[in-house]
Amino acid sequence: MALSRSRRSQVTNYWPGFVDALSSLLLVIIFLLSLFMLSQFFLGQEISGKDTAMSRLNAQIAELTELLQLEKANSGDLESTIATLQATLTTTTGDRDKMAAQLAGLGTGGDGKDAQIAKLEGDLAAQTDLSDEATAQVALLNQQLAALRIQIGALEEALQASETKDTESRTQIADLGRRLNLALAQRVQDLSRYRSDFFGKLRQVLENRSDVRIVGDRFVFQSEVLFPAGEATISDAGRTEMGKLAAVIKELITQIPADVNWVLRIDGHTDKRPINTPEFPSNWELSAARAIAVTKYFVEQGIPAQNLVAAGFGDSRPIDTGDTEEAFARNRRIEFKLTDG
Repeated sequence: MALSRSRRSQVTNYWPGFVDALSSLLLVIIFLLSLFMLSQFFLGQEISGKDTAMSRLNAQIAELTELLQLEKANSGDLESTIATLQATLTTTTGDRDKMAAQLAGLGTGGDGKDAQIAKLEGDLAAQTDLSDEATAQVALLNQQLAALRIQIGALEEALQASETKDTESRTQIADLGRRLNLALAQRVQDLSRYRSDFFGKLRQVLENRSDVRIVGDRFVFQSEVLFPAGEATISDAGRTEMGKLAAVIKELITQIPADVNWVLRIDGHTDKRPINTPEFPSNWELSAARAIAVTKYFVEQGIPAQNLVAAGFGDSRPIDTGDTEEAFARNRRIEFKLTDG
């Protein structure tokens, strides 16, 4: 019989270790999913800003393209006008030469010939004036056409530069997204490691305590451990327990790099039975005051305030929906959660 009892006492219960390992794995998965969603949010914000710039750039390109088409149309009109004037000039020059030949053939003669000669000379002078005017107009139009071609060239260069900038912006956005994902993945890995250290050290400090539990990714202290009933002043026993927790956090701070954003969230919860006192008109005030009291104590212990967040939830998030004293006690709690900043 003694041998049988000895063998039964040597049987190891692996179930608590299996549950702890499974809980840790689930916490890491939930944390990674949360960080991934956060990274996608920041990436969406960054890309949204880039999209706005891209929209402005595309609008500028469209405007330049429209202006370039208009200038090209004007250039075509000028070239058509110049061609018409050159044809008119050629016709006028031919008429002038014909009149000059007729005038030379008439020579000098009687009154009839003199009158005809005078008429031809007048027509020739008019044709000459018209030819000179057409020549001047053609020269002016050629100058305008040259200036217009220079302007079209400048617009084409501006359009090419805008298209090049557009391509570079798209490349930069893609590269930015890739680098942001890599950086966030690295930060997730870093914070996950420090979070595991935090959980491991707190387990050692708080082991064998029935009034401190692990729920998901949070450490849960029953309010009675830290506060007298209906009050938000930490008791002496509560300050002792919070001192242990503060020591773990301060040790962890020395290991976390400055570029890793993290916060310790301190959540206050009450049971559903309402409170109505001059100091605490409702459960919201009581839960918030208790969370703030713990936060202030941590600041007094040397933990940076920028790494602490206090939140009061009143009775809005019960972990036990029962109406027994045990359920009420479970819901009166202070939760600590190490998360990203």
